[in-house]
Amino acid sequence: MGARPKISLRPLSEEEQHTLQRVAKASSERVDTVRRAKALLAVAEDKTFTQAGRSAELSREGVSQLVERFNQRGLAVLEIAPGRGRKLTYHSEERARVLQEVQRQPDRKNDQTATWSLKLLEKALRKEGLPHIGSTTIGRILHEEGYSLQRDRTWCDTGYAFRKRKDGVYRVRDPQTQKKKR
Repeated sequence: MGARPKISLRPLSEEEQHTLQRVAKASSERVDTVRRAKALLAVAEDKTFTQAGRSAELSREGVSQLVERFNQRGLAVLEIAPGRGRKLTYHSEERARVLQEVQRQPDRKNDQTATWSLKLLEKALRKEGLPHIGSTTIGRILHEEGYSLQRDRTWCDTGYAFRKRKDGVYRVRDPQTQKKKR
């Protein structure tokens, strides 16, 4: 049996105990959140940090830091801290450049096409100042901005339609587009 830790877990309230048990059993929770909950429950059952780490697939040091943070912040330690994860590669200026390019009618002479494909958009954007952008990234940006690829290889701005009225043709937007997509 390992040495007793210098940092000890404060007593859990009934609400904290219930929440940790629910999260530890949930299959819909993030894996890292479940591991943290399992480690905290194991420490609460008087297991050493090493034993708790083994049962939750964390290191002894990781459990020690988790217990210290739990004592300070409570159940907030189950969530991922803000600012973590991969940072955006293409910010709003670059994304706007992609949208501007897809809205531009291709020049048959220079672009050698009448409609945009992802590869042709990639080629045009690489010439225009985005040297490392890929077709997958372009597709993702267009999809996130509400565009969809049509059968005739054109990109349609989903949620917008042209309506013929007595006094002319108007472009209208459906405000329910995002809800309908899900």
